[in-house]
Amino acid sequence: MPRFLGLVVGALLCALAPTRAEEIHQAQVEARIPWRPRPVAASDGRNHLAYELHITSFDSGDGPLTLERLSVFAGKGAVPLLTVAGADLAGLLAQPPGGEVGGGVAIEPGRRQVLFLWLTLPPGAPPVSLRHQLDFRTAQGQVQRAAAVTSAVARAPALEIGPPLRGGAWLAVEGPGNPHSHHWGSMVAVDGMLTIPQRFAIDWFGLDAAWHSLRGRHDSLSATRDEDWVGYGADVLAVADGLVLDVRDDVPDGTPLAPQSVPDDLTARTLYGNFIILEIAPGVFAHYAHLRAGSVGVKAGDRVQAGAIIGRVGQTGAAGAPHLHFHLSDRSTFEQSEGLPFVIKAYTRRGKTNVEATFDVDAPVTLEGSTHDVRHAMPLDGDVVRFP
Repeated sequence: MPRFLGLVVGALLCALAPTRAEEIHQAQVEARIPWRPRPVAASDGRNHLAYELHITSFDSGDGPLTLERLSVFAGKGAVPLLTVAGADLAGLLAQPPGGEVGGGVAIEPGRRQVLFLWLTLPPGAPPVSLRHQLDFRTAQGQVQRAAAVTSAVARAPALEIGPPLRGGAWLAVEGPGNPHSHHWGSMVAVDGMLTIPQRFAIDWFGLDAAWHSLRGRHDSLSATRDEDWVGYGADVLAVADGLVLDVRDDVPDGTPLAPQSVPDDLTARTLYGNFIILEIAPGVFAHYAHLRAGSVGVKAGDRVQAGAIIGRVGQTGAAGAPHLHFHLSDRSTFEQSEGLPFVIKAYTRRGKTNVEATFDVDAPVTLEGSTHDVRHAMPLDGDVVRFP
């Protein structure tokens, strides 16, 4: 970092941190990490932790507590792995407030805020535990701190799987690393239990050789048919040997961009359309959703081998356009399950883009980044990949 930039950053952080003259009091908050983070290697060549920090204010004063600074340390380490301060803290919320953001995240008495943390780890073995320091300011200007919010780091490695599709290109939409996606950012509360089933979910959209997801010109996306979408009808593959636990194949294909109703209950049968759920390891379940009507080729109780064709990409259930929704979780149900990280054995990463850029066939799509082969790593949000 250039010296002048380092001085500017240092000055800003000092301005946000409590001064020596300010007395620091105990923060009247509950801060906890309900799901133990698990390290995962990703397509960017780094190891990451994805997890959530729940903060509830029990401050008895008038007005909100404002979180002004968050620091994350490896165990008892003195140098933070991550520091986020001021207005940047709002970017850790699943739904950042619109307009200008103040100097932190405000938490009203009796209310909770959930921060979504994507932690990039330094090279070497992952930490055994994490420690978080939270600095707050009350509405009256008093400084409060919670200095020892800890969590163990799971030791079990992310499960390695084969690809859920073949060939490509395929675009990872609303994928891992994006806390503002409808996947990671969606918390599900059922029977008193709050979980995030889709923490590492990916919506796979098919792309053509020019990186477009649609064939031909259309007046609007709502004027397209399923057949106009590049990925529609592609083979869906078993990512590992497994046992079929549940399927559905009686939902008709939908119309792209048609209005969708919000179900009263959040279950596989209200969200997935036609689907398959495989048990691929003890306590690990693969969820495939939005499959094409009539394409499901397995039934509950069947055993499948890795690479077997089990269905086809469609547009059923809560899907705005043809794609394959895929994720792993620790339960066979959608509700009360926690999303699990995974790594795919091998694929080629062609670059990154966003799905909106792929709609107009008259607009060239430029991918960010270079082409490289990836092994034993999880695709990230916006990755364009080709499978063997």
